[in-house]
Amino acid sequence: MRTSNEREMNQLCDVMQRAGKMVLQIRKDGFRTEHKYNDDPLTTADLEANRILKEYLTKKFPDYGWLSEETCDQPERLAKRHVWIVDPIDGTKELVNGIPEFAISVALVQDGHPVVAAVHNPATGELFAAVRGQGFRPNGEINPGRYRTGNRPVILASRTEVAKGRFKSFEGHAEIQAVGSIAYKLALLAAGRADATVSLEPKNEWDIAAGVLLVEESGGTVTDIDGMPFIFNRPNTLVNGVVAASAGAYNSIQTLIEECLA
Repeated sequence: MRTSNEREMNQLCDVMQRAGKMVLQIRKDGFRTEHKYNDDPLTTADLEANRILKEYLTKKFPDYGWLSEETCDQPERLAKRHVWIVDPIDGTKELVNGIPEFAISVALVQDGHPVVAAVHNPATGELFAAVRGQGFRPNGEINPGRYRTGNRPVILASRTEVAKGRFKSFEGHAEIQAVGSIAYKLALLAAGRADATVSLEPKNEWDIAAGVLLVEESGGTVTDIDGMPFIFNRPNTLVNGVVAASAGAYNSIQTLIEECLA
Protein backbone atom coordinates (compact mmCIF):
# COMPACT_ATOMS: atom_id res chain seq x y z
CA MET A 1 0.00 0.00 0.00
CA ARG A 2 1.60 3.27 -1.03
CA THR A 3 1.90 5.91 1.67
CA SER A 4 2.95 8.96 -0.36
CA ASN A 5 -0.39 10.75 -0.66
CA GLU A 6 0.73 14.33 -0.07
CA ARG A 7 -0.93 15.61 -3.25
CA GLU A 8 -4.29 14.18 -2.22
CA MET A 9 -3.80 15.51 1.31
CA ASN A 10 -3.01 19.04 0.18
CA GLN A 11 -5.87 19.18 -2.30
CA LEU A 12 -8.28 17.75 0.26
CA CYS A 13 -7.40 20.24 3.00
CA ASP A 14 -7.72 23.15 0.58
CA VAL A 15 -11.18 22.19 -0.66
CA MET A 16 -12.44 21.29 2.83
CA GLN A 17 -11.57 24.74 4.11
CA ARG A 18 -13.31 26.27 1.11
CA ALA A 19 -16.40 24.18 1.83
CA GLY A 20 -16.18 25.15 5.49
CA LYS A 21 -16.21 28.86 4.66
CA MET A 22 -19.30 28.33 2.51
CA VAL A 23 -21.04 26.47 5.35
CA LEU A 24 -20.36 29.36 7.73
CA GLN A 25 -21.66 31.86 5.19
CA ILE A 26 -24.83 29.85 4.65
CA ARG A 27 -25.27 29.53 8.42
CA LYS A 28 -24.95 33.31 8.72
CA ASP A 29 -27.33 34.07 5.84
CA GLY A 30 -29.86 31.39 6.85
CA PHE A 31 -30.45 27.92 5.45
CA ARG A 32 -33.41 25.80 4.46
CA THR A 33 -33.98 22.53 6.30
CA GLU A 34 -35.76 19.42 5.05
CA HIS A 35 -35.99 15.99 6.64
CA LYS A 36 -34.92 12.64 5.23
CA TYR A 37 -36.91 9.40 5.41
CA ASN A 38 -35.40 8.68 8.86
CA ASP A 39 -36.27 12.20 10.08
CA ASP A 40 -32.62 13.34 10.03
CA PRO A 41 -32.32 16.99 8.97
CA LEU A 42 -30.86 17.96 5.60
CA THR A 43 -29.92 21.59 5.00
CA THR A 44 -28.82 23.66 2.04
CA ALA A 45 -25.42 23.81 3.76
CA ASP A 46 -25.07 20.00 3.52
CA LEU A 47 -25.90 20.08 -0.18
CA GLU A 48 -23.61 23.00 -1.02
CA ALA A 49 -20.68 21.47 0.86
CA ASN A 50 -21.27 18.20 -0.98
CA ARG A 51 -21.32 20.03 -4.33
CA ILE A 52 -18.05 21.85 -3.66
CA LEU A 53 -16.26 18.71 -2.50
CA LYS A 54 -17.55 16.50 -5.31
CA GLU A 55 -16.87 18.95 -8.14
CA TYR A 56 -13.33 19.62 -6.95
CA LEU A 57 -12.19 16.13 -5.94
CA THR A 58 -13.70 14.27 -8.89
CA LYS A 59 -12.13 16.78 -11.27
CA LYS A 60 -8.69 16.56 -9.66
CA PHE A 61 -8.86 12.77 -9.32
CA PRO A 62 -11.18 11.52 -12.09
CA ASP A 63 -10.23 7.85 -11.68
CA TYR A 64 -11.23 7.71 -8.01
CA GLY A 65 -14.63 6.50 -6.86
CA TRP A 66 -17.11 8.51 -4.79
CA LEU A 67 -19.31 7.62 -1.81
CA SER A 68 -21.12 10.43 -0.02
CA GLU A 69 -24.08 10.65 2.32
CA GLU A 70 -25.59 13.33 0.10
CA THR A 71 -24.96 11.75 -3.33
CA CYS A 72 -26.99 8.91 -4.84
CA ASP A 73 -24.79 5.83 -4.46
CA GLN A 74 -23.36 4.34 -7.65
CA PRO A 75 -22.31 0.67 -7.62
CA GLU A 76 -19.28 1.29 -9.85
CA ARG A 77 -17.42 2.59 -6.79
CA LEU A 78 -17.12 -1.03 -5.63
CA ALA A 79 -14.77 -1.78 -8.53
CA LYS A 80 -12.52 1.18 -7.75
CA ARG A 81 -9.28 0.76 -5.87
CA HIS A 82 -9.43 4.37 -4.60
CA VAL A 83 -12.65 5.89 -3.29
CA TRP A 84 -13.45 9.19 -1.59
CA ILE A 85 -15.79 8.58 1.36
CA VAL A 86 -17.52 11.82 2.31
CA ASP A 87 -19.86 13.27 4.89
CA PRO A 88 -20.35 16.90 3.82
CA ILE A 89 -21.64 17.78 7.29
CA ASP A 90 -21.56 15.21 10.06
CA GLY A 91 -23.68 16.52 12.91
CA THR A 92 -26.34 18.39 10.96
CA LYS A 93 -28.57 18.38 14.05
CA GLU A 94 -25.89 20.39 15.85
CA LEU A 95 -25.62 22.79 12.92
CA VAL A 96 -29.39 23.34 12.95
CA ASN A 97 -29.43 23.85 16.72
CA GLY A 98 -26.47 26.24 16.77
CA ILE A 99 -24.11 23.86 18.57
CA PRO A 100 -20.49 24.10 17.26
CA GLU A 101 -19.96 20.33 17.14
CA PHE A 102 -20.42 19.53 13.45
CA ALA A 103 -17.72 18.68 10.93
CA ILE A 104 -16.87 18.04 7.31
CA SER A 105 -15.39 14.54 7.10
CA VAL A 106 -13.54 13.08 4.10
CA ALA A 107 -11.34 10.01 3.69
CA LEU A 108 -9.56 8.56 0.70
CA VAL A 109 -9.83 4.79 0.93
CA GLN A 110 -7.41 2.49 -0.88
CA ASP A 111 -8.26 -1.22 -1.07
CA GLY A 112 -10.75 -0.81 1.78
CA HIS A 113 -8.44 1.11 4.14
CA PRO A 114 -8.26 4.91 4.65
CA VAL A 115 -4.92 6.35 3.53
CA VAL A 116 -5.75 10.07 3.63
CA ALA A 117 -8.23 11.73 5.97
CA ALA A 118 -9.34 15.12 7.19
CA VAL A 119 -12.01 16.33 9.59
CA HIS A 120 -12.78 20.06 9.62
CA ASN A 121 -15.01 21.85 12.11
CA PRO A 122 -15.83 25.18 10.43
CA ALA A 123 -17.37 26.60 13.61
CA THR A 124 -14.13 26.26 15.60
CA GLY A 125 -11.66 26.49 12.73
CA GLU A 126 -10.10 23.14 13.68
CA LEU A 127 -8.65 20.97 10.92
CA PHE A 128 -7.46 17.48 11.80
CA ALA A 129 -5.64 15.48 9.12
CA ALA A 130 -3.60 12.33 8.60
CA VAL A 131 -1.78 10.37 5.91
CA ARG A 132 -1.26 6.68 6.62
CA GLY A 133 2.22 6.07 7.93
CA GLN A 134 2.97 9.76 8.33
CA GLY A 135 1.25 10.66 11.60
CA PHE A 136 -1.69 12.67 12.84
CA ARG A 137 -1.74 16.41 12.05
CA PRO A 138 -4.03 18.72 14.03
CA ASN A 139 -4.30 22.04 12.19
CA GLY A 140 -1.50 20.99 9.86
CA GLU A 141 1.12 20.13 12.47
CA ILE A 142 2.32 16.67 13.44
CA ASN A 143 1.36 15.93 17.04
CA PRO A 144 1.05 12.47 18.65
CA GLY A 145 -1.55 13.67 21.15
CA ARG A 146 -1.56 13.60 24.95
CA TYR A 147 -3.48 10.83 26.64
CA ARG A 148 -4.87 10.91 30.13
CA THR A 149 -6.33 7.51 30.94
CA GLY A 150 -7.12 7.22 34.65
CA ASN A 151 -9.46 5.42 37.01
CA ARG A 152 -12.45 7.10 35.36
CA PRO A 153 -11.71 7.41 31.66
CA VAL A 154 -13.23 10.24 29.66
CA ILE A 155 -15.51 8.84 26.96
CA LEU A 156 -17.03 11.03 24.26
CA ALA A 157 -20.50 9.77 23.39
CA SER A 158 -23.36 10.65 21.07
CA ARG A 159 -25.63 13.34 22.47
CA THR A 160 -28.60 11.36 21.14
CA GLU A 161 -27.46 8.10 22.71
CA VAL A 162 -26.83 9.81 26.04
CA ALA A 163 -30.32 11.35 25.93
CA LYS A 164 -31.76 7.88 25.29
CA GLY A 165 -30.05 6.60 28.45
CA ARG A 166 -27.74 4.25 26.55
CA PHE A 167 -24.79 5.22 28.78
CA LYS A 168 -26.66 5.18 32.11
CA SER A 169 -24.85 2.00 33.22
CA PHE A 170 -21.48 3.72 32.73
CA GLU A 171 -22.12 6.21 35.54
CA GLY A 172 -19.52 5.86 38.27
CA HIS A 173 -17.17 4.00 35.95
CA ALA A 174 -16.42 6.67 33.36
CA GLU A 175 -16.91 10.35 32.70
CA ILE A 176 -19.34 10.50 29.78
CA GLN A 177 -19.23 13.70 27.73
CA ALA A 178 -21.98 14.23 25.15
CA VAL A 179 -20.62 15.60 21.86
CA GLY A 180 -22.29 15.89 18.44
CA SER A 181 -20.58 14.62 15.29
CA ILE A 182 -18.91 11.20 15.54
CA ALA A 183 -16.28 12.41 13.05
CA TYR A 184 -15.52 15.33 15.38
CA LYS A 185 -15.43 13.03 18.42
CA LEU A 186 -12.90 10.75 16.72
CA ALA A 187 -10.78 13.78 15.80
CA LEU A 188 -10.87 15.07 19.38
CA LEU A 189 -9.82 11.64 20.61
CA ALA A 190 -6.91 11.61 18.18
CA ALA A 191 -5.90 15.03 19.50
CA GLY A 192 -5.67 13.66 23.03
CA ARG A 193 -8.75 15.39 24.46
CA ALA A 194 -10.36 12.18 25.73
CA ASP A 195 -9.56 8.54 26.38
CA ALA A 196 -12.18 7.05 24.08
CA THR A 197 -15.24 7.60 21.97
CA VAL A 198 -17.98 4.99 21.80
CA SER A 199 -21.09 4.66 19.67
CA LEU A 200 -23.39 1.83 20.69
CA GLU A 201 -25.64 2.27 17.65
CA PRO A 202 -24.90 1.62 13.96
CA LYS A 203 -23.07 4.23 11.91
CA ASN A 204 -22.36 4.62 8.22
CA GLU A 205 -18.98 4.44 6.56
CA TRP A 206 -19.02 8.16 5.78
CA ASP A 207 -19.49 8.95 9.48
CA ILE A 208 -16.25 7.30 10.56
CA ALA A 209 -13.85 6.58 7.67
CA ALA A 210 -11.81 9.75 8.17
CA GLY A 211 -11.87 9.54 11.96
CA VAL A 212 -10.62 5.95 11.93
CA LEU A 213 -7.39 6.99 10.22
CA LEU A 214 -6.95 10.00 12.53
CA VAL A 215 -7.16 7.77 15.60
CA GLU A 216 -4.91 5.08 14.15
CA GLU A 217 -2.25 7.60 13.12
CA SER A 218 -2.33 9.09 16.63
CA GLY A 219 -1.48 5.65 18.00
CA GLY A 220 -4.99 4.62 19.03
CA THR A 221 -7.22 1.69 18.09
CA VAL A 222 -10.65 1.65 16.43
CA THR A 223 -13.02 -1.28 15.94
CA ASP A 224 -16.72 -1.99 15.83
CA ILE A 225 -18.59 -3.00 19.01
CA ASP A 226 -17.56 -6.64 18.53
CA GLY A 227 -13.89 -5.77 18.24
CA MET A 228 -13.71 -6.23 14.47
CA PRO A 229 -11.59 -3.86 12.34
CA PHE A 230 -13.28 -1.80 9.65
CA ILE A 231 -13.10 -2.45 5.92
CA PHE A 232 -14.56 0.38 3.83
CA ASN A 233 -16.20 0.75 0.43
CA ARG A 234 -18.60 -2.14 0.95
CA PRO A 235 -22.03 -2.59 -0.67
CA ASN A 236 -23.71 -2.16 2.74
CA THR A 237 -22.31 1.02 4.28
CA LEU A 238 -23.67 0.40 7.80
CA VAL A 239 -21.16 -0.52 10.50
CA ASN A 240 -21.85 -2.13 13.88
CA GLY A 241 -21.09 0.77 16.22
CA VAL A 242 -17.67 2.19 17.11
CA VAL A 243 -15.15 1.69 19.91
CA ALA A 244 -12.13 3.97 19.63
CA ALA A 245 -9.51 4.48 22.30
CA SER A 246 -6.18 6.21 22.78
CA ALA A 247 -2.88 4.36 22.82
CA GLY A 248 -2.89 1.60 25.42
CA ALA A 249 -6.49 2.23 26.52
CA TYR A 250 -8.44 0.08 24.08
CA ASN A 251 -8.50 -3.18 26.08
CA SER A 252 -9.65 -1.49 29.28
CA ILE A 253 -12.34 0.47 27.42
CA GLN A 254 -13.60 -2.67 25.68
CA THR A 255 -13.72 -4.50 29.03
CA LEU A 256 -15.61 -1.57 30.58
CA ILE A 257 -18.18 -1.66 27.77
CA GLU A 258 -18.73 -5.40 28.18
CA GLU A 259 -19.18 -5.04 31.95
CA CYS A 260 -21.50 -2.03 31.73
CA LEU A 261 -23.69 -3.57 29.03
CA ALA A 262 -23.83 -7.05 30.58
